[in-house]
Amino acid sequence: MIMNKRKFIASGLTLCLGAASGKLQALEFYPVGSERKWAVVYGTWCGSARDAAVWISEGMGGIAQVFDVRENPDLSAYEFVVIGGAIRGGKVSDELQSYIAKHREMLRPKLRGLFAVCGNRMQPVEAHQKAELIDAPLGALLGAGTDVPSRAFLGRITYSLMDEDSRKMLQGFNMPEYDNLKRSECMDFGKEILSKVR
Repeated sequence: MIMNKRKFIASGLTLCLGAASGKLQALEFYPVGSERKWAVVYGTWCGSARDAAVWISEGMGGIAQVFDVRENPDLSAYEFVVIGGAIRGGKVSDELQSYIAKHREMLRPKLRGLFAVCGNRMQPVEAHQKAELIDAPLGALLGAGTDVPSRAFLGRITYSLMDEDSRKMLQGFNMPEYDNLKRSECMDFGKEILSKVR
């Protein structure tokens, strides 16, 4: 399909003006209409938690708006919230920790799911690791979480997306780049979350 010349020029101007104003943003994930307002909020270092969050929403039929915690989203109008993040050294990102601490009382009654993305030394995540990967880094911050669906997903390493210190540390362990995050697992978790609410 050939793009209309006028639309092409308008798109280019919009892009240039957005870049010049400093308001250029990545494409957002727009949810499908729903009678209930859902949000998935995540904290990430290299994008794996972002992908997991979008795929979780896809598993829910695309009804949840997906937010990077660095956007400091106002979730007061949302009925249900799913929270997750990438785990490094047993913790989620500082931004996610701060966001949860600041909004704990508002988030707690809306919480319907928790997820974590971690390398886990490239080993399958076992059921007994829930306390280490979900309860400690997320449930403890919220003062809740054990009674909502939770899941830990294997993540990935992409050296070009890492800060220099983290990259050097992992390369020092001869850790190869890998990608063990599975869309189907994230979507299944989204379906599980939704099934518990209906």
